[in-house]
Amino acid sequence: MMGKLLVQETKLQDVKLITPQVFGDHRGFFEETYSDRDFKEAGIDFNFIQDNQSLSTQAGVLRGLHFQRGEAAQTKLIRVVTGAVLDVIVDLRKGSPSYKQWEGYILSESNHRQLLVPRGFAHGFVTLTDNVNFVYKCDNYYNAEADGGISFKTPELNINWPIDLDKAITSEKDALQPTLTEFEKDNPFVYGEI
Repeated sequence: MMGKLLVQETKLQDVKLITPQVFGDHRGFFEETYSDRDFKEAGIDFNFIQDNQSLSTQAGVLRGLHFQRGEAAQTKLIRVVTGAVLDVIVDLRKGSPSYKQWEGYILSESNHRQLLVPRGFAHGFVTLTDNVNFVYKCDNYYNAEADGGISFKTPELNINWPIDLDKAITSEKDALQPTLTEFEKDNPFVYGEI
């Protein structure tokens, strides 16, 4: 515990799981979901400038794997307000010791965890419950021209999704994303060296 935050390192370089203090009683709970001061004291110093929210009404919704290319890349601070997800990230930073590795983390309304995802990672999630409110902060604005994505079925990543991917509820855009190999063939210098 660092001050008011429990910060855990992960197997992926620069990725952190963060759990704020939760104050609960018979009425429910209270927590500070973000305090610039507390995050800086814990060594997490980003200038978050945009907040995003999505609602997925059914279990089995799969969104991703998304990222922003080049100068438009975003660090994200992710949490789930209602429901639960398996959140999956893939390190796309050439030169990183965890390059092309993925990890999955359960984020839910009950565990209060937040996931810090640095620039240079592809990100996606699958809903484990109905009515998932998913929110995240970004340290860069969305740029449609820099929008990128890879298939959640990318064979070389072998992501262990907890659902039958042929039954995933997804967008047409996500269903048609290229594999990582196909994407890199057309975009050889996505992030460069770290």
